[in-house]
Amino acid sequence: MNTPALLLVAHGTRSARGVQMVSDLAAAVGHELSCGASHSDAPMVRTAFVDVLGPTPAEVLRDLNPIPAVVVPAFLASGYHVYRDVPREVTESGHPAVTVTPAMGPDPALARVLRARLRTAGWQPGDAVVLAAAGSSDARARHDVRRAGALLGDLLHATVRVATIATGAPRVPEVVAALRASGAKRVFVSSYLLAEGLFQQRLHTVGADGVAEPIGVHPSVVRLLADRYRTAADTLLDAVA
Repeated sequence: MNTPALLLVAHGTRSARGVQMVSDLAAAVGHELSCGASHSDAPMVRTAFVDVLGPTPAEVLRDLNPIPAVVVPAFLASGYHVYRDVPREVTESGHPAVTVTPAMGPDPALARVLRARLRTAGWQPGDAVVLAAAGSSDARARHDVRRAGALLGDLLHATVRVATIATGAPRVPEVVAALRASGAKRVFVSSYLLAEGLFQQRLHTVGADGVAEPIGVHPSVVRLLADRYRTAADTLLDAVA
């Protein structure tokens, strides 16, 4: 039986840096999975996007057929794209042996990355923190983002305010301003984004004292995605054996 391929599915962005980051992340996960494995057992790794650019997951899955495939949604919260777009793409592909893992976030591993990014940006204990997410009209995604904020708050031993960049409320500039009005001396923004792009650029205009980099390619993220793949691949192979 062929080793299942890994299809990393991301949102898509017009930012060349963002597209490159997704490619780099997929390559890093592939390297992690190939360590200690023979060449024949190392999984093929591909990427796809559900919006803005291609290829789509359905297109890649059709190319992979009949190799079994594990789809890993590289999303920080499970909203419309995870619950609707990804399953629809799998169905449209006609591929008979596909399994989809949970989204990558929220997760304690990501919270640790967020803390590291904040420290690099200059955050210190006592500074106020705003977790900035793209935003979603899906209640399940909003719940996931609040959970991410709570996980980060537990690590920082502080209250983390959650705000949105593009969809929903409260918006990041409003929360930053409110924290300053309430007496916060320094306010830092924790970027709950995967990659560089327009949304990350907007965060540098909200009036914060510091803005952390996106989650990006981090060893903890790579291990998280590799573990997602391994668990799903074992289950898939058992099912098709």
